[in-house]
Amino acid sequence: MFSKRAALIVLVVFLIAVSMIFLSITVRRPHKSLGAGRIPVAIIGPFQAAATRSIISLRDIWKYYFFLISTEKENDRLKKELNRAVEIRNQCNEIRLSNLRLRSFLNFKKTETGEVIAAEVTGKDSSPWFKTVIIDKGLADGVERGMPVVVPEGIVGQVVNVSGRYSKVFLIIDINSAVDALVQRSRARGIIKGRSVGRCLFKYVLRKNDVKVGDTVVSSGLDGVYPKGLRIGHVTGIVRRSSGIFQEVTITPYVDFDKLEEVLVVLLKPPDHEFVSKL
Repeated sequence: MFSKRAALIVLVVFLIAVSMIFLSITVRRPHKSLGAGRIPVAIIGPFQAAATRSIISLRDIWKYYFFLISTEKENDRLKKELNRAVEIRNQCNEIRLSNLRLRSFLNFKKTETGEVIAAEVTGKDSSPWFKTVIIDKGLADGVERGMPVVVPEGIVGQVVNVSGRYSKVFLIIDINSAVDALVQRSRARGIIKGRSVGRCLFKYVLRKNDVKVGDTVVSSGLDGVYPKGLRIGHVTGIVRRSSGIFQEVTITPYVDFDKLEEVLVVLLKPPDHEFVSKL
């Protein structure tokens, strides 16, 4: 059985068809059916108007559909262009930051008496026992074992292994590292030893020596490895025990070793004595 809605649709279609037939007859023979033509016109008129509105609505929907498809494609294109613009902006920011670092390197080179060569950090030792990095300069660039490695902020470490194009740098925060140093203000001397937590100990500093929190510690130049006056770090902790001749001094390096990207290798002739390392 047909539903009422289906029956109504069939009836409307039938009436429209009948009206169209009558209209066709009326158009062909207007002089004979003027009176009769008024009836189908009266019947079909509202339906024709509704059909016309439906057709216009469908046409508008169809146009709107294609407009949405075109808009979606345009949005996809704009999103891709936006992503490319963001990528280019990030690259420009990286270049800008790299230029700032290199500019500080150039200013640092002007203050150095020795020749230096810039190198990029290409890898880090994942071992928990050693703190080392790999740089992209080696024997072909004049780098030799034992040469100091620095950045404008301070001392990074020392070259321990060299190949043709790459070198391994032993960081001063490694527990096996040692740098002869002194307090810049009071000239109190000691040895900087690395710690696994990323800090350093200023060892063998006499209790009678004047050391204060915030003091800057620099290389003394007496170890024959690092030039004199290079910054190492600042004093962040002091323990003076009632017994013993030394005080315990904690140093926080100026170099952020987690963010090393470029370094400078000081092309000084390494000392004659053999470099001691447990690597």
